Amino acid sequence: MAKDVRYWDACAFSGFFNEEADKIAECESVLKAAQDGHILIVTSALTLAEVLFVKNGPRIDPEKRSVIEKFFKADYISVRNVTRYVGELSRDVFWDFGIKPKDAVHVATAAFSKIGTLNTFDGDLIGKSGIVVLGQTLKICRPHHVQQLPLTLQQPKPQGG
Repeated sequence: MAKDVRYWDACAFSGFFNEEADKIAECESVLKAAQDGHILIVTSALTLAEVLFVKNGPRIDPEKRSVIEKFFKADYISVRNVTRYVGELSRDVFWDFGIKPKDAVHVATAAFSKIGTLNTFDGDLIGKSGIVVLGQTLKICRPHHVQQLPLTLQQPKPQGG
């Protein structure tokens, strides 16, 4: 079975780290699947700093510093560099789709990495779902993972008596 690859922007990580009630369950379902080897989460190097304080959100407590540093080194998370090309593509995403600059970096990184799903809690960004960047149609949605229930076979009950 092929591994599901999806992109997370900073507010997805922030929702998890800050244990935000309206976000934590969705984040945990994806992270559990990632830890089990079913999902690879990709993000931009920008996230490593941006996650500490997402606009209109709480700041991450400095006491979580070592936890955050260790978290982003997990083998189920892949951090992509912000190269000049990604920066220039981000500028085009801003101009072409009216997406805020930091969000444009996330969109550009996902498209450049050929990742079709970007997870976020940003309503404005979710409203841009379906845009095409570098020929890549981007589904932008909240994090979610549908867990398949195990199949159990029951023995047929004897007929009669």
